[in-house]
Amino acid sequence: MDDANKAWNVATAYEEYMGRWSRLLAPHFVSWLAAPPDAHWLDVGCGTGALTAAICAEARPASVTACDSSASFIAHARKHLVDQRVSFVVAKVGALPKHHGGFGCVTSALALNFFPEPAAAVEEMRKIAAHGGLVSACVWDYAGRMEFLRRFWDAAAAVDPRSANLDEGRRFPVCHPDALVALFHKAGLHDVAWQALEITTRFPDFTAFWTPFLGGTGPAPT
Repeated sequence: MDDANKAWNVATAYEEYMGRWSRLLAPHFVSWLAAPPDAHWLDVGCGTGALTAAICAEARPASVTACDSSASFIAHARKHLVDQRVSFVVAKVGALPKHHGGFGCVTSALALNFFPEPAAAVEEMRKIAAHGGLVSACVWDYAGRMEFLRRFWDAAAAVDPRSANLDEGRRFPVCHPDALVALFHKAGLHDVAWQALEITTRFPDFTAFWTPFLGGTGPAPT
């Protein structure tokens, strides 16, 4: 299998595993942000483009710069979202794109806990935002209400107690309201607010639930 097909398979596996839920959640997140129209946005850790698509559909942006460290995810997103307002670039935290005068909205969906230093990531997001700009992020509630993963990890630990060390609910303590708010305050942000957003993860049968876990992309599948 050549590199292009491998990259495509990784992006496709992610879409089947978590992307389908990201695309359901993203419009709710963008709506909750209530950002002003005609803003210049930066989507940090855009993955396969779920949040970028929601921004374009819901927020009337002037532009969206969407970045991710994964070239395969960027290639997938670029192919599936063609919009003259959007620019997809390969970039990671520590070297995020900048906009003259700063971005009006800097956001990240379901990626913050995967950055090596989440606090440094939020601080960088603040620094490249415009004065008075909006900085935001959402994460899955791995320890609680992200229920299909919660059930997976609980079952895995029952079969093999060693797997509890891999549990995303333990590995990502930032995915809790108090920790998330503290992280934003530490980064020098003010008027910090949070809200729980819920979607229904509905599976027609066990195969639909289980097969995406076999794709090898994401903490539980790996």
